[in-house]
Formats: sequence, C-alpha cells, structure tokens
Amino acid sequence: MNKSPFSIQFLGAAKTVTGSKFFLRLGSLGLLVDCGIFQGYREIKKRNEDPLGILVSDIDYVLLTHGHLDHAGYLPKLVKDGFKGKILGTAPTLDLAEIILMDSGKIQEEEALRSNRFHPDGEQEEALYNVDDARHAIQQFSSIEEGEWVKISPDVSIRLQYIGHILGATSIEIDFQGKRMVFSGDIGRENDILLHPFKKPEKADILLLESTYGNRKHPQESGKEALKHVVLENTKKQGTLILPCFAVERAQTLMFLLWQLMKEKQIPPIKMILDSPMAANVLDLFKNHPKWHEIAQKDLQDMISHFTIIKKFKESLHMVESDEPKIILAGSGMLSGGRVLRYLQKYIGDPDATVGITGFQAIGTKGRRLVEGAQTLRIYGRDYPVKAKIVNFEMFSAHADQDDIMDWISEIKIQPAFTFLIHGEEESMLGFQAFLKEKKNWESHIPEHHEIVDLS
Repeated sequence: MNKSPFSIQFLGAAKTVTGSKFFLRLGSLGLLVDCGIFQGYREIKKRNEDPLGILVSDIDYVLLTHGHLDHAGYLPKLVKDGFKGKILGTAPTLDLAEIILMDSGKIQEEEALRSNRFHPDGEQEEALYNVDDARHAIQQFSSIEEGEWVKISPDVSIRLQYIGHILGATSIEIDFQGKRMVFSGDIGRENDILLHPFKKPEKADILLLESTYGNRKHPQESGKEALKHVVLENTKKQGTLILPCFAVERAQTLMFLLWQLMKEKQIPPIKMILDSPMAANVLDLFKNHPKWHEIAQKDLQDMISHFTIIKKFKESLHMVESDEPKIILAGSGMLSGGRVLRYLQKYIGDPDATVGITGFQAIGTKGRRLVEGAQTLRIYGRDYPVKAKIVNFEMFSAHADQDDIMDWISEIKIQPAFTFLIHGEEESMLGFQAFLKEKKNWESHIPEHHEIVDLS
C-alpha cells in the first residue's frame, strides 16, 4: 500500500531570520505553518514580491506560531491572491496579528505612495497589500485553545503549546501517519520578565528549530541594572534617552522595568513617553489576556499611569521638538521605519543623547549599522553624523539563546528523524549545528530557500 504524500517546502526563514513560511503536504491536506514577510536589506525584502513557490489553492489552512510581521505579515497578500481557508492561532496571537496587519497595510500603502511621488517618471510601485486586504485576511481568523489537541482532518491533529517570546506565541505540534512534527516558532526565554516559562516538547519525529541565537549566549547582566545605569548616566547629561523598541513585548518590558526603577526610587523622576500607537494598543491585549503573562492587573494600570502615551502624529512631532530631558520608547525596533526616525533625525547628532538598542537587529537594518559602529546614519535620504552614545542591550532579546534552545529540547529523548535549523543567519545556524552534534550527537540540516524534503 502506497503512503500518502508527506513533504515540507521551505518558503522562508531558510538561512535568514525573516519570512517564516513552511508548506506541508500531508496526504490530500496542505498546511502553511506561518506566513511572514521578509525584512532587512533590499535584496531579501524583494522576495516578498516573488512568486510564493506553491499554488495558493493547495493551502487548506494557515497555522500561526505568533503574530509578528515576519511570521504573519504576508497573510493579506495570501488572501489577496485567493486563499480562502481558515487562519488558526491562539486568541492573543490573532488579536495581535489584527493590530500588526492593519498597521502594516497602512505602511505598505504609504511607502508605495512615497516612492511614486519621488519617482513620478518611473514605473509606478504597487503596495504589496493595503488596509482592505489586511481587513479581509482578519475575517478568516479562527482561534483555538492553547494546549489542546484539535483534529483538522481525519488523519491530522494539531496542538499549540506555550512558548513565551511574545503574548500568544506557541510552538506547533502536528500528528500525521503516526509521526509528530514540531515547529518551534520563536522560542522565548526561560526566565522572561513578563511571560511564563515555555512548555517543552516530549517527542519530535520531525523538528523545525529556530536558531536566531543558536551560536551564542545572552549576557548574564541584569537588564534592569543595565537600564538603570544608562538612565542615570543620561540624567547627568540632562539629555534625551531614545529606546527604539518593538511594539510587542519589548515596549511593555521596558515600561515595566522603568516603572519598577522609578517606583523603587533607583532613578530620579523623569518624563517617560511611549510614542507608539501600536505598542499602546498591545497594552490593551495585556489587559484582555491576563492568563498569558505575569503582570498583575493593578501593577499594569499603575505602570501605564507613569507614562505619557502618544497616539496622534501631531503630538509626536511636538515631542520631538521638546528639549526637556526625557526617555522615549518608540518603534520600530530595528529602526526600519516608524516614529523613532524623527527622534533620531534630531538627536543622533547630539553628544548628550543616548540611543539604546533593545533587541535583535537584522542584517541591512539601520539598527544593525548603529550596533556595528556606523559613523553616519541615512534617514529619509539624508546622512546624519552619529554623535549620540550608542548602547546595545543584548540581554533584552525575546529570543532563546543557545542554553534556552537546548533546555527547550531537553525532554526529547529520541533523536528526531529530521531536524531542520531555521530562522537564523547562516553563521548562527552553522555554529548551532556543530554544538547540537557535539552535545546531543544529533544530525541536523540547514535548508535552502524553496527546498523540498520528502518526509515519508
């Protein structure tokens, strides 16, 4: 008797950290695990405009590990191209994806308009998708409970397991033909400031394992102490501290730590501003999904009360021009866009200002260039000299480091038949591949973009 088709195709996050998309052929069923856009340097972002590599009509379901753009940001394009099935994820993941996709649709439209305005005689650029496309994708969302097995076809069952990283994030387990596939998604930190510890898989015949920090360990220094030191140093200079941050989880973590430091009187009173409409909306998700995080509702309300929260763009421009000492939390986290760029235009050349990098910076991003010591920074077509102090808070990453990844797989006693290393730059993947072989004697494979592997 012939076995049903059983294969995987790597449509993203292969030798890169963005664009997560994995197509599974499980007999007659087609599953797309994650549906992210590519981010970073121009060459990699162009992949968003390339053919997907599969027929959209072959996809029956999309399963989301979490709501970040590099895992969910391609959904409106997929729906625009004809996908009609359900998009499954946890309730907070889908709530978060709704916020992110609506924002992304607006940004896609604005960037296309800006490009066409600057190049009126060239070929007119079309947005990858718009707000209406995002809205149509959201209509296909369907939430499922974390930790419970759900049968989506007669021979395919799935389970979403708490993974930390951000609100709502999970790994995905899929049972088919007596074999279990485990997709790690983005693994969180074992001792996260805001989130619960991750759940570990006990079995994996086929394992897809993120390796963003697979070749290194996060600094042991306390993030709270490091932040305190930078705030105090900046206060002495009466300068502005700019903390570019991801709107999801990182902004809330920084708010929580700054609130604690001020409440404990470890830093002096100083104006603290959250200038990110998306991060403000995510605060509402923390209120709506209290079981998914560690912050008591009373503390959450008190924390929010200590910040000036800016939503309107006109108010943001006014704050940019204010010369009073302040701490600014604004997106985007990799300086690839957003309101933080306006602050950098004014303050990147100010020796009394400080810019604190608070998370992973992909190759080709402005944040990566600052971390690597750039002397100038190009913002909106103009080069600005970098005179502000640049601090890299590596300990704030929401991604597992080498120790956390090894801890997450520690309860898998039998080596998987297939272990694929994904979601990492090649150097990180190669380092982790060697480490995995040395410590567990596991063989692993680093797939190429669009590679297809027969799993039967």
